[in-house]
This record gives sequence, structure tokens and C-alpha cells, in this order.
Amino acid sequence: MRATYPSDITRDQFEAIRCMLELARKVTHPRSYDLYDIFCAVLYLLREGCRWRALPHDFPKWNNVYYHYRIWTKKDNNGKTILDQAMEELVLSERVLSKKNPKPSMTIIDSKSLKNAFTAEEKGYDGGKKNIGD
Repeated sequence: MRATYPSDITRDQFEAIRCMLELARKVTHPRSYDLYDIFCAVLYLLREGCRWRALPHDFPKWNNVYYHYRIWTKKDNNGKTILDQAMEELVLSERVLSKKNPKPSMTIIDSKSLKNAFTAEEKGYDGGKKNIGD
């Protein structure tokens, strides 16, 4: 039994995406690790931003986790990865369970991410930010 981490999902949440993750690779021999632990290790790595070899020792070996990560991050014809689809499914199922609309009604984009070029009438100098407007 391994320790729980803040990045872990529940077993019930994992069951919603299990078949998607299992179908990602050819089955040549039985897995020696629980796929749930591998997925939670990937979530831990993405959340904490650590190196592969710095994964806690109660997760499966880093090279097994990396192997599955590489398979799950290959893009399909639509440009989506299995990991993206799994995360979307987790968010969708959480929204349905909390009785929210499955599709969000609004998106907020950070002002640093999106330049204001289309709506700005003049370019100028912003003394507060010490940036020259683009």
C-alpha cells in the first residue's frame, strides 16, 4: 500500500478512464504494476514538476511510468492525446457528479496570455508596467 498524494484521483474516478488507458498499448504480457498507480505517478509528476528519477519510491519504477507517459502523450489524427482525453473525461464526470453543466459556459483568458492588439486603438507606453504596448 502506497502513501496518498494530493495529485491522486480516487479509484472510482479512475474506473471511468481505465479502458481508455488500457487500450493505448498492445497487450503482450500481463502488467506487473497497477495502472492506477502509474496514472497517479504521471499526475504527481505533472503537478509537482519533478524529474522522472525523483518520483517517490512508492510509485512504480520511473522508467515504467515514463513508458506509459510516452504512449499516452502521442497525438492522434485530431491532435489530441490519450492523456488529454482522460483528463477531459475526469473533468466532465466531476461536473456531472456535482450537477453542473457538463460544458463550461464561460472561459477566462489571462491578460498576459492574450495580447490586446485587435481592440486597442493606440499603442503607447504604460508607465506602471514599464512595457511598451504592442
